[in-house]
Amino acid sequence: MHKRDFIKQVSLLGLTASPLFLSLQKILGAVEGVAPDELAGDEGFWEKVRATYKLKPDYINSESGSYCIMPEDTLEHLITHIRKINYEGSYYMRNHRVYDKAKITAKLAEMGGCSTDELIVTRNATESLDTVIGGIHWKRGDEAVFANQDYGAMRNMFKLVDKRYGVVQKVINVPMHPKSDDEIVEAYASAITSKTRLLMVSHIINITGHILPVRKICDMSHARGVEVLVDGAHAFGQFTFSIEDLDCDYYGTSLHKWLSVPLGAGFLYVKKKNIPNLWPLFADADKEPSDITRLNHTGTNPVHVDLAIANAIDYHNAIGGERKEARLRFIQNYWTDRVREIDNVILNTPKDRYRSCAIANVGIKGMEPADMAKALLDTHKIWTVAIDGSGVRGCRISPNVFTSTAELDALVEALKAMA
Repeated sequence: MHKRDFIKQVSLLGLTASPLFLSLQKILGAVEGVAPDELAGDEGFWEKVRATYKLKPDYINSESGSYCIMPEDTLEHLITHIRKINYEGSYYMRNHRVYDKAKITAKLAEMGGCSTDELIVTRNATESLDTVIGGIHWKRGDEAVFANQDYGAMRNMFKLVDKRYGVVQKVINVPMHPKSDDEIVEAYASAITSKTRLLMVSHIINITGHILPVRKICDMSHARGVEVLVDGAHAFGQFTFSIEDLDCDYYGTSLHKWLSVPLGAGFLYVKKKNIPNLWPLFADADKEPSDITRLNHTGTNPVHVDLAIANAIDYHNAIGGERKEARLRFIQNYWTDRVREIDNVILNTPKDRYRSCAIANVGIKGMEPADMAKALLDTHKIWTVAIDGSGVRGCRISPNVFTSTAELDALVEALKAMA
């Protein structure tokens, strides 16, 4: 994003460009015109981006998958927003809250590639996806298709609607190292029957980093008359895509992950024609059935977090989605390429470049994932998370734009020693 474009954008919310952001603009100006793939391995450039974060020196942070820390610019704006809301109190809430949220929603919709009237700001992906799972007019005997590798909160919500309505759960296993997209699509297709009402698919499987062919799954599912709910908790802000191009019916995500928004923000997309068909989980005043905001009445919410969404988008756009994606793919392949063929090292992430981005999962033969994570932290000062379930045993490694190749070198040496 050019500086003049950024100034134009932030002025929409009455914000000002911080010194930290203007400093970043100078850094980015020096690489204008450099191709993302060429810039991906430029350690000098990414070291300057790293400097826009405040990193705890006690360990190497390789766990951005749960929560991506904010760059200092977004953090400082968040603090400013908190002070503003506290200073103005209910005056802000009654006079500016709704208007500002509408502008932020429009900004998110532009980034996501959908219409503003198809998107609402939520608190996280769980709230977004459960709004759909719990809002469908289920009948006893209806079937829902999803994967064993899907996030636990969503699988639990399907169990809940099963107990309440008698919904049959058809659980498939996604091939960990597929030979083709068709193999994945067929795994879902084989579970669909004439009673299937909804298919849920992860845009990227959170425990392995496996990016699934969502558009092909949507096309297959729609041809069979089945709607598709996409769990995009780890996709939005990690790699570039358009919701419109996916042609899904519903899309939910968390913004505190790869967009680095403060905790407590996500969004739900509902295709326009599907909005009237969902029951809201919380009652609202009478609104038109096609008004998506009727699904979003959750009471008073942390508006300072909503305001910071705009700052996080500005930071993301300044670096550039394609630049960010290229860097995240580069650093993941930087370490996985060096350990994939080592004896006793098990990579639980596909080898094909296009099937993953930042996240990968690695295990050590004969070693419990919890023991592996403990050894990485205690012995090698590398913070990550153990994954032991759904057929996946290892540690999820999820670096970020602030991760250096020197830190990944330390990870590689640690894995060699452990193997």
